[in-house]
Amino acid sequence: MKAKDFDIPGADVAWCPGCGNLSILRSLKTALAELKIQPEDLVFVSGIGQAGKLPHYIKGNVFNGLHGRSLSPATGIKASNPELTVIDVSGDGCMYGEGGNHFMHTIRRNPDITNLVHNNMVYGLTKGQASPTSRRGFVTPVQITGVQLEPFNPLAVAIALNASFVARAYANDVEKTREILAQAIRHKGYALVDIFQ
Repeated sequence: MKAKDFDIPGADVAWCPGCGNLSILRSLKTALAELKIQPEDLVFVSGIGQAGKLPHYIKGNVFNGLHGRSLSPATGIKASNPELTVIDVSGDGCMYGEGGNHFMHTIRRNPDITNLVHNNMVYGLTKGQASPTSRRGFVTPVQITGVQLEPFNPLAVAIALNASFVARAYANDVEKTREILAQAIRHKGYALVDIFQ
């Protein structure tokens, strides 16, 4: 298989040129082709936001749900058909903010799903306010004197909860991100890949 086997002809990609989401999409398509996963055996689950648009640009089945609530349907889809490859795609605000409780309890349940989190440390789609992973001192239109809190550390939380696969990637390192994504998808159990962009 080739990465282009996952292209959707005529898909109107709404991301800005140079956005890290484009690199993540390319890495993911290449990893899926390497693993020879057929699009009909693949389900993407997402919430809303820029990261949540990724399933609309890649061939496979899609469940688009509520903001921060994607892990519950992803778990249910995998439970109903264990033969499917289930990939949850979310952003840092969606996953670690609105979905923080779901994040922690999904780790505890250890379902065989892959959780990709696009981490740009800001709510980029909703006016640029700070997200849970924003650095202290980061100035936004909402936090005009800068973020006062230490950033949430999703990797430390996942490790503390005994997540069975935890990794961090960097969107611009397409080859290394592809390698990490392939390992996460092959992993049997919950796999978190937090991707800096």
